[in-house]
Amino acid sequence: MSRWVGSNGYEVEPIRLDGRTLLRVRQYGVLVSYCSSVAEVSKYVDLDELVELVTLPTAAARPRG
Repeated sequence: MSRWVGSNGYEVEPIRLDGRTLLRVRQYGVLVSYCSSVAEVSKYVDLDELVELVTLPTAAARPRG
């Protein structure tokens, strides 16, 4: 799943809660708000500063020798 980070320790990530998809906004790991739209997220975070974190695939470790 996607995750975005911004300045001042903000993180935004989509989650499923009670069957609905919401955007969870946290600052330094502390819950700030559950938002139902990007417009709501913009009340807490400057959207221009958000950067998506991308998890790169890792290769399976192969034995050396």
